[in-house]
This record gives sequence, structure tokens and C-alpha cells, in this order.
Amino acid sequence: MTSAESICYTLINGPSVTDSEPINESKLKHDIEHGDVCKKTEALKRVIRMTLDGEKLQGLLMTIIKYLLPSDDHKIKKLLLIFWEIWPKTDSDGQLLKEMILVCDAYRKDLQHPNEFIRGSTLRFLCKLRQPELLEPLMPAIRACLDHRHSYVRRNAVLAIYTIYKKFDNLIPDAPELIHEYLEGEKDASCKRNAFMMLIHADQDRALDYLSTCIDQVNSFNDILQLVIVELVYKVCYANPNERARFIRCIYNLLQSSSQAVRYEAAGTLVTLSSAPTAVRAAAQCYVDLIVKEADNNVKLIVLDRLIDLKDHPLHEKVLQESTMDILRALSSPDIEVRRKTLDLALDLVTSRNVEDLVKFLEKEINKSSNAQGHDNTAQYRQLLVKTMHSCTVKFPEVVSHVIPVLMNFLGDNEELAASDVLVFVREAVHKYDEHKPALLDKLLEIFHTIKTIKTMRGVLWILGEYCDETERILRFITAVKKSIGELPIVEKELKLAAGEADDEEKKDEPEKKKESKRVTEMGTYVTQSAFTTDSGKNGKTGSQETKRPPLRQFFMDGDFSLAGALSTSLTKQALRFLSVCSIGQRQNWFVAECMQILTSVYNLGKSGLPKTAISDDELDRITVCIKVLSDRNEIVNDIFTSKCRDSLTTLLDARLAEDRKKRSAAEKHKSVLTSAQPDDPIRFNQLMAKVEAGSLEDQFELSLSAAVGTLNQKKDAKDPSSTKLDKVYQLTGFSDPVYSETYVHINQYDIVLDVLVVNQTSDTLQNCTVELATLGDLKLVEKPSPITLAPHDFANIRASVKVASTENGIIFGNIVYDIIGAGNDRNCVVLNDIHIDIMDYIQPASCTDEEFRRMWAEFEWENKVSVNTSITNLNDFLQHILQSTNMKCLTNEKALGGDCGFLAANLFAKSIFGESALANLSIEKPANLGPESVVAGHIRIRAKSQGMALSLGDKINFSQKKLKK
Repeated sequence: MTSAESICYTLINGPSVTDSEPINESKLKHDIEHGDVCKKTEALKRVIRMTLDGEKLQGLLMTIIKYLLPSDDHKIKKLLLIFWEIWPKTDSDGQLLKEMILVCDAYRKDLQHPNEFIRGSTLRFLCKLRQPELLEPLMPAIRACLDHRHSYVRRNAVLAIYTIYKKFDNLIPDAPELIHEYLEGEKDASCKRNAFMMLIHADQDRALDYLSTCIDQVNSFNDILQLVIVELVYKVCYANPNERARFIRCIYNLLQSSSQAVRYEAAGTLVTLSSAPTAVRAAAQCYVDLIVKEADNNVKLIVLDRLIDLKDHPLHEKVLQESTMDILRALSSPDIEVRRKTLDLALDLVTSRNVEDLVKFLEKEINKSSNAQGHDNTAQYRQLLVKTMHSCTVKFPEVVSHVIPVLMNFLGDNEELAASDVLVFVREAVHKYDEHKPALLDKLLEIFHTIKTIKTMRGVLWILGEYCDETERILRFITAVKKSIGELPIVEKELKLAAGEADDEEKKDEPEKKKESKRVTEMGTYVTQSAFTTDSGKNGKTGSQETKRPPLRQFFMDGDFSLAGALSTSLTKQALRFLSVCSIGQRQNWFVAECMQILTSVYNLGKSGLPKTAISDDELDRITVCIKVLSDRNEIVNDIFTSKCRDSLTTLLDARLAEDRKKRSAAEKHKSVLTSAQPDDPIRFNQLMAKVEAGSLEDQFELSLSAAVGTLNQKKDAKDPSSTKLDKVYQLTGFSDPVYSETYVHINQYDIVLDVLVVNQTSDTLQNCTVELATLGDLKLVEKPSPITLAPHDFANIRASVKVASTENGIIFGNIVYDIIGAGNDRNCVVLNDIHIDIMDYIQPASCTDEEFRRMWAEFEWENKVSVNTSITNLNDFLQHILQSTNMKCLTNEKALGGDCGFLAANLFAKSIFGESALANLSIEKPANLGPESVVAGHIRIRAKSQGMALSLGDKINFSQKKLKK
């Protein structure tokens, strides 16, 4: 009997009998015979728990039949249903126990009981019986329950008849005809659903006959019945495509159902059965309505995935492009993941016809989000909008003029996320679009003094310093910098400001103390109030807090000298360009002197001790070099500042453009393979193909069920000739052990299924042979293997399920215990080898932007530093080895990894199926003093949000290095 056909016993939560005081069989018998209802109930509960734990209590069978079976107490009757489900009903020879005849008679009476709960519960219990001898006497009573007044009894009677017919059709051969007649007269929705479901699986023709008679009334049916009708239509059209025209209108009607679940299933079925543009358009509109109206974010994400699947189909993409603006209605959801998926989908569907509408819509969303400050994900949403608009300009350069005014307003905001993406867009636009360059530079100069964040200021300084080429714009730049940095020299002005505030406070101290007024309270007493107190209360700020400095000076006084490098480089570039565009020597010297004065003032300020944090040595060296370049004016160095920097940016942008083109060409190639045929391609006939070979003929209901129970990957592996189950087979015991055991470990996303083979290598019969398992790590055993009996030299398969909670290396360990017939010693035990669960089964390569990588690197608190210990001598070979061993993806551009410079640095990224991110930074080198055959040295830093993931990845890297050295 396969696992799918085996009985699913009820799981009972409660203390094990081993955790409480020991109790013998006679005590239980006494409580059942002479106790009151409460004692009988507790005794029956204990019998059930002991039976589940493998205890043999055969002496209690007749006691339970005699004293508990006739009881009218509903709780005892409910417990008896569980008891008879788990109690062995056959003897050692497989024959039905004689006592069960009494049980059968008792349940025949329960099927005729006036209480509908007892009748319905008994019918549900009969669905779990596997003994036809017990069911045969009950068939007339089960049939009679179809006419009961209560719907609870009738729907359970249908289920009982369906289950009995499926397993023992000889007991009720006319079941389909009986249920068909019952269905025509039934009014209750749940009863009709169960009856219709039975006809679908037992006699599909009768189900179609019934549907044909009421196909125009489908919209008025209950949602549970509509879902079954959708499944029936799909299965019929899947088996016989000629029936599509007969039932396709029914599916169209169900798109207007009041139930969201019915509409979702109907839309999926409609697209599967028909590729007509009208069908795809109707399904897409239904999906969009579901996204907008459904409140659950998980449902929104699932429906968006269906829309993405539709988009990936070449024949459906053009139809979906017409619904791009409708899809954007999903942005009304506050969830950031829903918004991200929606924008990505809209960006893939946008065309030259609707790109302007998309940009206008995004502009409205940006304005709307600016008024919604204070929400947790507003900044991230604005960043997504900026990235989408940037991507639109890359695909359609004609909309750059519409995008520029919208995005430039971000640079004055306090949000660094959106501003950094705007700077990337502005840098690319200034570099690529000469017609928009003047307007962009003028706008940057206009908002320069309003910039409030360091990263934004640094980026704007670089762009202005690199691209201001004309004399007028260069002079505007130096004016903007002087205005933003304040009066020079900085140190002298700051010292005077501090001294002046101190003198003023000393002068004001005495008179303000004298200015006192008396006021009368409600109680008639006098209070004294100082004018100094009143003034300070009105102002709300002290003198030092009232001091307002220009933006650049304020950054420097706060100790943020990372701007000093960008400022010195920009001023140097502008000075060198001014020397080339202006021929008047006096003005040249004036401009260079202005730049030098600013740089020296910043230098002195950093060394003065006035700022909160002193300037770093790197920034001091940068300022010193720039001053020397301005004073020496070497042509080679000048060329580096004025030309080579822009050439480097060109190389970077070209590399990114080439990578984007590569991805697009790969996607287009995949689409062309699906839509076009080569002259030498074989012709496929649907009539001659296996159903799994045609995508449109794949049974989507079966695929969903296979994915849920974990057999989908097994089917895929079976088709792959290079894959073998032997790779996942672990030997648990030795060949010389009395019980040999091995297991096949099947990883299914969130759980692990162990298929354990147990072989009795002795000449004895092993009773109560049990595989006892335990876990270490974030693993939890959810299915306890049942005891079995093994004949001499017999074997059996036992299954166990383990739930996985997080990405962490886990260990499954345990032993096999058994009894030998006739042996008087204690239970025998065989210890099993440990099963190590590999973290790589849950990690998948993923990608992210450089900004996201840096943000996560700063946020993640767990770090694991692994030293490189390998025999590999090539840097790129070691990088590929790490990528293969850890399932991570290299984020560093291929061109950045090229060349032979003796060292290599790369960022790696991966995500687990649980949504956890893992970051790694690889820093390796080949020591030059050890020769060309020296091995790679360095370290790998791993960062993750959880400690387990960081440690597990480090262990995996260490293991791969040791394995390679061997």
C-alpha cells in the first residue's frame, strides 16, 4: 500500500504517557467499568494515547464495547470515533476480529440516531474504514441518510458513499446514478458541491449532463460549487479540446462571479484553454480587479505572478501591453513588494505608444508620495518611482525632457535613497544627451545651495566639476561654491563667531537679571518672572543653536570631511578648464587663487580642532595633491583630470549598456524560440505527443497539487537522464548490523521527506520495529514513523517528514529499536549515522544594486570572516570555485574582474527560499614575492541577518576548500 493510500491517523496534542505517572491496565478497566462519565472520559483518553504510543491493550477491548459503546454522552461518542480509527481491527492472520461485529451494530444504530451531529460524525468516521466486512451491513443506513432533513448529515453521507465507491465499488455499484438523482433534487450548496465533486471523479459524463442542464444558472450558484464547475470544465477541455467551444462561455460568465477565488480560478482556466486576444484581455482585466479590490497582500503578489507569467508568453504580451495603465492601479496598495512587482511589470510592458502616459502617471505618484511623508516605506517607494522613470528614459530617450523637471526636485529633499538614484540619472543624461546638458547643469547650479544631504552634495559637486565647460557656467559654479562655503578664511571666521557670541552673552547677562516683573497668581500670592526666561521661552533656542551656517560649511563643522575630496577634485577640474577657455592671464590667476584659497581654508579647518571630527589623512592628501596640481600645471596630470575621468565614466556606462543589451537579447532569443520555427525543426503533432510535452496541454491542477505535495521536482528529475536519486541516498547503518537501513532525502522547499528503507538481516521476526529520529538546528520532526513488524529477511519503507524553519545547517540523527519474538531481554537498538542537511538546498543566486548591497552590508549585524586556504593559483578560478560552492552570484562587473593585477575584490549575493539575504565580499591576492606559482591568499567576509546563515555559509566555504585540497 502506497503512502497516498495509507490511513491518515488523527494527530492528538497532549502529554505522552511516559511523562505522567505509570498506570496499569486493571486501573483503566476499573475506571471504565465503575467510574462516572468524567472518569470514563479520562480513561478513554489515556487508552487512546497509550495505543498511539504503541502499547498493546487487547484486554480492554470487550470492556470498552460493553461499558462505553452504549453510552449516550456526546464526548464519549466523539472519543470512540478516534479510538476505533486507531485500534487494530484484525488479528495476526489478517482476519477481522469477532468483536467488531458488535461495533458494527452500534454504529448502525448511530446512523439512525435522531441527533444530526452523531449521524454526521459517524458518516465521517466511515470514510476512514478500510474493512469492507464492516461497511457492508451499514450500506442501507448510509443510503437512508441522503434523505435526512439536516444538510450536515446529507453532505457527509455523500462523502461516505464516494469514499466507499472509490475503494469498494462492489458494495454500492449504482453510486453515480444514485448521487446524480440526489443532485437534481438537492437545494443546499455544500451538499450539491460534494455530490458534484463525486460525479466529476466517479462518472464525468453524468457530471457534464447535470452541468448542461443548468449552465445558464451558473452565476447564481454558491462559490464552492462554482469552483468545482471550473475544475470540471478545465479537466474536460484538457482531456478533449473539442469541448472548449461548449464550455468557454461558462468560464466567461464566471469571471463576473462575486467570489474572488472563483474569478481567479476562472481567469487562469480561461487563459489555459484559449489564446484568443479577447480571452487574454478578459483574464488580465479580472486579475487587475482582483489586485485592486483584494486587501490581502499575499493574494496581490500571487495574482501579479500570474500576470508576469502571462507577460512571459510571447502571444499574450501584446495584449497585456494594452492593459499597462490598468495594471498600474495596483500601486494603490501600500505594500512595497506589491508596488515593486507592479512597476517592474509595467516597465516590461511599456511601449512607445504609452510611455508618455506612464511617465505622467509616475509624476502624479511622485507628487502624491511627497504629501504622504511619515510612512515607513515612502522613501523606498519614491526610490522605486525614480528608478522606473530612469529606466523609461533608457528604453525611450524621447521622454527625457518630460522626466528631467520631475526628478530634479528630489535633489533638495532629505531622502538620500531617491536623490542618489536621481544623481545616477542626471549623470547619465548629462553624459549622453548633449541637447539636455545646459538645462541640467543650470538646474543643478540653481538648487546647489538647497542640498541637505552629504551624498547628494558629493554627487552634484562631481557632475558640475566634470561637465561645466563654458566660462559663464564655470564662474557660476565657483560663485555657488563660495556662497555655500561662506566667508573665508573659515577658521578665523568661526573663532570670531564663537568669541562674539560669548561677549554678547556676558553683556546681556546682568541687565536681563535686573529686568524682573511681579505677577499675581489666582491664590493672591506674588511670583517673580525674569525677562531672560520669557525671551528664551519665546525663542526656544540657545545662541549657539541659532547660528546658521551655509550648507558646505555646516557639513565640515559636523565633521563630514568626505566632501573635501569631491570639492577639491571639482575645483581643480574647473580651474584647469578655465585656464583652457580663458586667455586673459590676470583672470586665470584670479580663478586659480580663489580655488586655492577655498582648499587651504578647508585644510586648515580640518586641522584646527573646531569640527566635531578631525579630517582624515586621505582627505588631507587629496587636498594637498590638488593644490600641487594647480600650482605646477603639468600637461599629463591636467589630461588625467580633464579627460581621463570622463573616459572612465564612458567605459562604465558602456559596460552597463552592454550588459543590459545582453540580457534583452537573451530574453528576445528565448521568445523567438517559442514563436518561430527553424527549417530543420521537427514538426510536433498534438495527437502524437505526450501531454507533458506541450505547455498548453499541461494539467495545471495536477501541477499545483504536485508542487504542494513535493512531487513536482521528482517528476522533473525523472525526466533528466543526468540526475539520479543515488546522489541523495544516505547509508544509516552498516552491512553487518542486524538491521540495515538507508534513506533517500527529498528536499521540498519548506520541508524534508525521508524515505527510509529498513531491512531485517536476521532470521528472527522483529516486532515494534521503530525508526526514532531527532533533529538539531532549525528542524522539527512533524511526522513520527509508525512501528512495523518485519519477517525474517524482510524489508519495508518508512516515511518521515521534517519541517525546515530557516536557512541553517541541520542534523537529523536517531536509532532503530525493535523487539525479538521469544527473547526475554530488553529492546534492541541500532544507532543511525547522522544526516547532514546542506544549506545549499535552500540558497539561490540573486542580484541587487550596489546601493542595496551597501545598505544591507551596513544593516546586517552578523559577520563571519573566513580565511582563504586553497591550492588554487589563479584568482578568477578561485572566484568561480566559491560561486559554484555557495550558489551565490557575483555582482561585480566582468570587466572589473578582468586583467592580471595580482589582486581581486568581488561582491557576492544570494537569497534563501525564506527571503533571507546573504552577502559576501571576496578579497584575494597572489603575493608577488612568492612567484607566479604561489597560491591565492586573502579572506572572505560574510554578512547575514541571522547568525545561523552566516555561520553555515562560512562552514560551507571551509568544507569546499578542504575538499579541494584533498
